[in-house]
Amino acid sequence: MPQVICLHDDDNIVIALADLDAGAVADGVEVPLAQSIVRGHKIARWAIASGEKIIRYGQTIGQAKKDIAAGEHIHVQNLGMGDHAQDYAFASEVKTLEPATQERTFNGYHRADGGVGTRNYIGILTSVNCSGSVAKFIAEAAEKSGLLDAFPNVDGIVPITHGTGCGMSGENEGYDALFRTLSGYACHPNFGGILLIGLGCEVMQLSALVDGRPIRADGALRYMTIQQEGGTRKTIEKGLEQLVGVAALANQVTRQPAPISKIMVGMQCGGSDGYSGITANPALGVASDLLVRHGGTTILSETSEIYGAEHLLTRRAISQEVGQKLIDRVLWWEDYCARNGGEMDNNPSPGNKRGGLTTILEKSLGAVAKSGSAPLADVYKFAEKIMTPGFVFMDSPGFDPCSVTGQVASGANLIAFTTGRGSVSGYMPTPGIKIATNSEMYARMSDDMDMNCGDIVTDGVSIEDKGRDLFELFIRVASGEKTKSEELGYGGVEFVPWQIGAVM
Repeated sequence: MPQVICLHDDDNIVIALADLDAGAVADGVEVPLAQSIVRGHKIARWAIASGEKIIRYGQTIGQAKKDIAAGEHIHVQNLGMGDHAQDYAFASEVKTLEPATQERTFNGYHRADGGVGTRNYIGILTSVNCSGSVAKFIAEAAEKSGLLDAFPNVDGIVPITHGTGCGMSGENEGYDALFRTLSGYACHPNFGGILLIGLGCEVMQLSALVDGRPIRADGALRYMTIQQEGGTRKTIEKGLEQLVGVAALANQVTRQPAPISKIMVGMQCGGSDGYSGITANPALGVASDLLVRHGGTTILSETSEIYGAEHLLTRRAISQEVGQKLIDRVLWWEDYCARNGGEMDNNPSPGNKRGGLTTILEKSLGAVAKSGSAPLADVYKFAEKIMTPGFVFMDSPGFDPCSVTGQVASGANLIAFTTGRGSVSGYMPTPGIKIATNSEMYARMSDDMDMNCGDIVTDGVSIEDKGRDLFELFIRVASGEKTKSEELGYGGVEFVPWQIGAVM
């Protein structure tokens, strides 16, 4: 195993692949190291002058804040953002992927609207925080009574609770985002039926969600308010009655073969480290390209974590219009941060920095590697229903539970989540595949990880082979194989709608 890796000929840094002692002479660094270096961190290949750009992946990740000697550790003490203006060159590097020649299928749940689910849950969806406890009471009562014993095709009952729905404007972008989120979950293909519960007096009224439009083509939706039903106990009783009817409809659907073009994967990274852009993220990019070649859809998100790398996506946009939609979201984020006293470089997190990432530019370049090489087919708002197959972008914060919530609302029936520091979460009704960037963390947290990509570094496994393995895992999980987070029971608290605007 090499001690360091250089990712591009133009890079003036290398990445440590092992903990290195001061005075060591590592491959690719011709002078003794100035101090000890932790694996995943950066080392200067040669002397770098103050103000000079630091290059990784052949791209700018920041600017030297002072003179840096060859063999010196490069991190927060000597690397800052600096100027990172880029040429967007809209649609200048579009690379059309050859369609797959072999038709592949998975076993999924076919829905009346044409979607295909990878799971068959019943959701108890709440319009407001005030109905959250009652939703959980109904789910608990259903479990205690064995309500689902008569419905073996139903995977379970999932209460979807959250902290908003009232104390907000009823006509701004925050309201619109919540409306899209709840609507997206109500018609999600991984739900075989929905019980929708409100309090009755909230801003996010059930009448707005259900009136005048068919939320579910199969009719498997019931709704009620606690105030109208007469309080907690009566709502629980009525809710259990309604669940029997919903479960009967959901139970009629069984797994049947479906083309893998019906798989939609939300791609995430959380707890990233210096290995993320070397191992797991590019492997996920390979898997993404394979799914796109088969007509499927992959979603990149976390706008605040592609900042500084957006030019790599605009060049792959299928048109200037699509590329500009992405830049419009980036500009919105710059304004959003300015209005709220934040900075785009507040990211990376402390954990990211301990793992070797210094600036948001560096983190973003690694994050974009998840997207592979497919053309950027379209750009969507948070939780907006995705209609365009291929590789797309959905605007979201970098906060993982919130970003995944938007992807699921947009239609993702699988989540692929890379992590270097370690992440423990799940996203019912959508199964989440956890992918480790390094072997040490995988060994330490193997009960939570579904795949190790650290062997790309330790054992010389190719990124292409690992990407193909991940693609095959997509198909198995979509067909019913349980992920580690599902086995552990995760998914009950990770529904986090994006709360934009003032809480009033």
